[in-house]
Amino acid sequence: MKVEVNSAALADAVAWTSQVIPARPARPILSGVKIEAADGLLKFSAFDYERTARYSIEASSAEPGTMVVQGKLLSDIAKNLPAENTTLATDDNRVRIVSGGASFNLPLMAADEYPDLPAVPETVGKVKGSDFNEAVNQAIVAVARDENRPVLTGVHLRFGDGTITMTATDRFRLSRASLAWQPTTDGITGEALVRGSILKDVSRSVDPAQDVVLGLEKDGRMMGFQNAGHVSTASLIDGEFPTVDRLFADEYPVHAVIDRMELVNSLRRVSLVAERNAPITLEFSQNKVRLSAGAADESQASEVIDADLDGSPITVAFNPGYLLEGLQAITEPFVHIKMTTAIKPVEFNGQHSKGDEPSLDYRYLLVPMRMAG
Repeated sequence: MKVEVNSAALADAVAWTSQVIPARPARPILSGVKIEAADGLLKFSAFDYERTARYSIEASSAEPGTMVVQGKLLSDIAKNLPAENTTLATDDNRVRIVSGGASFNLPLMAADEYPDLPAVPETVGKVKGSDFNEAVNQAIVAVARDENRPVLTGVHLRFGDGTITMTATDRFRLSRASLAWQPTTDGITGEALVRGSILKDVSRSVDPAQDVVLGLEKDGRMMGFQNAGHVSTASLIDGEFPTVDRLFADEYPVHAVIDRMELVNSLRRVSLVAERNAPITLEFSQNKVRLSAGAADESQASEVIDADLDGSPITVAFNPGYLLEGLQAITEPFVHIKMTTAIKPVEFNGQHSKGDEPSLDYRYLLVPMRMAG
């Protein structure tokens, strides 16, 4: 193989592809990036059994060929190349990388030992890149960090008539984001349970100005994502996501509307005195909400901000970290808080103005903490 490529394009391609390489690969060969030169393109791919990454860039190819080289090392080299163009040339079991006055000579890995990548699943539809990114960032808020229950480390995607819902829960909270999609044919439905960390990595590389093309295997074992030339696949989590729809109340007797950033800033200040896992209390009255934290014999803080309350006064306590993460995922200027009792799950929605209806594009459900006494 002998090719010449743009150095910046090479650095981007290797960095993006090698991100799927785990710190401890199941097999040594999987620490490598496979590179194929043919027909004016340099194709990069990486594989770790849970997911794959594929990307192609233009190249001036004098000799086509295939090689596998250590991905992390190649990525470090590529992002530090000094010249505009770089030449890669293989000779026996090594590859020489030349850029300006810098040259590197790296050993090759056995290309015939590199496993075949799974086929990209059949396309089922597409979504706007910006909508995809927003929905993923909202849904992953409630992904469980505990690996003991793998299904809770995933985001459940439900494909319906014109809408995709992304849901995650760690048992203490639930996040659900909905977005419009364009299925390839009418009537397509399906479900997928994708590891939240993988979905987050996919989202990070999405160009929001371009659509994300979604693929789903008919047997439900793998999902595909394509955007701006980046092609990813993810093996789906084997397990049944819990039934969570019943956790949303049919009716909420108490509603409050608050300026979202005012609540976020107040929460940050008051929670400074809260000990680890200690609650922060929100005491709602007719036109105000009082935030407070800290025990009587310890540091204490409180702050009062404006709130429009519809319903009886109520006092609810929350884990301040969980509350803050949910509020930060809301994109509208106001937050609409729906409550039933002090111990039942509370729903948070975004709202564009005080007079509008709350948006149901994002629903964040948080279980209150029990208050002493």
